[in-house]
Amino acid sequence: MSSEQVQDPLAQAFVQFAVDCGVLRFGEFKTKAGRMSPYFFNAGLFDDGAKLDRLAQFYAQRLLASPIEFDMIFGPAYKGIPLGAVLATELARRGRSVPFAYNRKEAKDHGEGGTLVGAPLQGRVLIVDDVMSAGTAVRESIGLIESAGARPHAVVIALDRQEKATEGGQDVPHSAVQYVRGTLGLQVAAIARLDDLLQFLQHQATPELENAHQRVLAYRARYGVAD
Repeated sequence: MSSEQVQDPLAQAFVQFAVDCGVLRFGEFKTKAGRMSPYFFNAGLFDDGAKLDRLAQFYAQRLLASPIEFDMIFGPAYKGIPLGAVLATELARRGRSVPFAYNRKEAKDHGEGGTLVGAPLQGRVLIVDDVMSAGTAVRESIGLIESAGARPHAVVIALDRQEKATEGGQDVPHSAVQYVRGTLGLQVAAIARLDDLLQFLQHQATPELENAHQRVLAYRARYGVAD
């Protein structure tokens, strides 16, 4: 990433927000792929009304600035459920009310039954999630959406880690986002990417964040993917 790369103001504001909320932390963290990452993004720490309200604004701004068109929102269990709900609320506040649905992990055998809750799945469906590590949640969502006769169309996430995915315990040359775009054929929008995080760190003056910048750069060099 060039230091002269034009900054994305929305992405930079989001990274600052995530740091301020403690959602984005620096240190040493083990990822699902077994890597030791110098940063960790935990969307579960957007844990009060004010944070969720601001988060929804970021999702809506990124989505509305993109070319993605959709007819309804789907939030995969579990983190995608509140994310989809607050996004639907924010879009309604901006004048666009769209249907929202989500799934249960366990099928319900009483009442309305089944695993799907909310509006009937139909048309072009937008999947909402936090971070895409392996594309597993997206593949599961695609199966549910297609089984209901709707079309999985796009995904919006908070952070694109821009790193190699793993298959069978081995690194592959593409990221989960690239896999979803190239192999599954869905459009993907991210509020921020790893490159935006690096830009943010590059302009911080504290020794802690300067050190984090060097460590994240090294991580990107080892596990990053080419755009």
